[in-house]
This record gives sequence, C-alpha cells and structure tokens, in this order.
Amino acid sequence: MPTSTPPPSRVERLWPSAGVWLALLLLAGFCAAVAAPFGSAPALVTLGVAAAAGAGLMLSATPVVGVRGGEFVARRAHVPVHLVGEVTVLDAAAMRQAAGPDLDARAYLCLRGWIRTGLRLDLVDPQDPTPYWLVSSRHPQRLLEAVQEHRGAG
Repeated sequence: MPTSTPPPSRVERLWPSAGVWLALLLLAGFCAAVAAPFGSAPALVTLGVAAAAGAGLMLSATPVVGVRGGEFVARRAHVPVHLVGEVTVLDAAAMRQAAGPDLDARAYLCLRGWIRTGLRLDLVDPQDPTPYWLVSSRHPQRLLEAVQEHRGAG
C-alpha cells in the first residue's frame, strides 16, 4: 500500500522592517546620549546594551505564520487546516479595512504594523467562538496555496 507524503511545511517569519530596525538604533542612540555626560565609555556601553536588548526583544516577538504539520500556525496559536473555511488574500487597502472598521472583536489577530498585506482565515469549527483569524503576511498568496495543498492531502 503506497503512502503519500504530506505536503511540505510553508511558514513565514514576520521579520521587522528596515525602518523598525532604524528606529531601534535611534532609540539606542538616545540612551547613549543620556549616558554621555559620564564619559564616552559609559555611553558606548549603554549604546551596545540598549541595541542588544532591543534587538533581542524584537527577535523574540517575531512570529512565525504558515502551515506546518497539517495546521495553520500564527505565533503560538494553531488550528487544523480542515477547520479553516474560506481563506481570503488581503491587499493593503483590504487589510486596513479588515483590521479597522470591519474587525470583529472575537477574531484572532496576528498583525504586524510594518507588513501591510495578509490573510483572513474563516473558521468552520462550531465549538470555537473565534469567527476568523486575521494574519499579516508578506506572501499571503503562498500561504493560501499552502492551505489548499494541505487540504488536498487530508
């Protein structure tokens, strides 16, 4: 009896944009300026510590979204692909509308302000009060295709 291999995982890490990293460096520079009256060594140490701490926080807050092991994952949340109904790719204008005026307070959100596009995943689980997920993605079409591939394999 032949066994079919499941489709490969397709995930995306929502890395901060260049502008966010620049703002972090600017903030670290302000911290160094506060320490500058105590000398250049304390200012440089403060700059390094502030930049490293900020980078560590940014990296630890960078979520992974996509399909892995038959489930759609968004940060720590996951839902089996067979419980995902309609999946809609959202361009920048549609994402702004979905995250603003059209937002349902019960929706699960995994949004990053520096990523303007994303997906809306409607859930079909009658026991789950969450009507849909709204997820940021730089490559929403690829994630839609991954959901469709995993549905076909299930």
